Amino acid sequence: MDFDLSPEQQQMRTAVRELCGRFPPEYWRRMDQARSYPEEFVTALTEAGWLSLLIPEAYGGAGLGTLEAGLVLEEINRSGGSAGPCHAQMYTMGAIVRHGSDAQKARWLPDMAAGRLRLQAFGVTEPDAGSDTTRISTFAERHGDRYVIRGRKIFISRVQHSDLMLLLARTTPLAEVERKTHGLSLFLLDLRDAGERLRVRPLPMMINHETNEVTFDGVEVPAENRIGAEGEGFRLILSGMNAERILIASEALGDGFYFVDRASRYAGERVVFGRPIGQNQGVQFPIARAHMALSAAALMRDKAAVRFDRGEQPGAEANMAKYLASEAAFEAANAAMMAFGGYGLATEYDIERKFRESRLAMIAPVSNNLVLSYVGEHVLGMPRSF
Repeated sequence: MDFDLSPEQQQMRTAVRELCGRFPPEYWRRMDQARSYPEEFVTALTEAGWLSLLIPEAYGGAGLGTLEAGLVLEEINRSGGSAGPCHAQMYTMGAIVRHGSDAQKARWLPDMAAGRLRLQAFGVTEPDAGSDTTRISTFAERHGDRYVIRGRKIFISRVQHSDLMLLLARTTPLAEVERKTHGLSLFLLDLRDAGERLRVRPLPMMINHETNEVTFDGVEVPAENRIGAEGEGFRLILSGMNAERILIASEALGDGFYFVDRASRYAGERVVFGRPIGQNQGVQFPIARAHMALSAAALMRDKAAVRFDRGEQPGAEANMAKYLASEAAFEAANAAMMAFGGYGLATEYDIERKFRESRLAMIAPVSNNLVLSYVGEHVLGMPRSF
């Protein structure tokens, strides 16, 4: 088993790192303080082709795998930036790549690959359902060749910066289905055609400033925009969720290694009581522990990505990678904050910004407690915990 990156993958990481170098810490600090969308950065990534890695070559993409996509996102975060504003395009387009018809692929994928269309919005979570996706109530009612959608979604990111939204809605009431995972359908909604029947309310957040509540009041979507068969939407998004967890794990790894890089360098340079603070085990050991935890999590990420790219559904590995990476990243964040001391709280050092950003991966897109429950039930065979 070869654990080394190929020369092509190494070159890819170097190229991404060089692109990120055009967007220094001051840029990200300014975006965070103004709660602005990093339009220039996303455009640069798009023009370089990094957001179309997973699109097949036949449609203008690179035709690469989840491992390569993860390396890109990891490198962005390790550079001190944030892949969050654009990561959704990578894993949401997988629904079209894997489950779309030939006509749907030909219609949308070339424009996504060329940057003419953005698919950054993923509409699943609802106020009254939370993590229990089968309980969503947003309903798509069929009227001839169109569906009329009514309902409400919460914590939906980047709606204002997307042309399309991947939307999960009920097409059969929950009370009428044999299994609660049935009767859910997946749609690609063109936000540009939604008009006033779609209302977007921004939600002020500690981080992820492009977060919204979205209300659908009779929004129409053509039946030809449904992905897969009616009622099979839940099954279709599961594969996308595995990819999502792998890519989120990659971002968390990038955050974690950013903290380790910064903290270890600072600990060697900062002199207090006549010696570098990194000479003190109380400073050195937490950073070393964080590095080891991140390195172990990276192996699980790699395993999950390789299995996914082989066409398997590595639910256990994908969930464990997300859990391990997010926990290790926040351990590294705490180690860096303690090493920097008061300077860690100063915005000019960027530790506090990345500290806030790294906390999100423990909550979203799935809570780490639910990952523990998944492993307990589906990997270890214990009774369901909820």
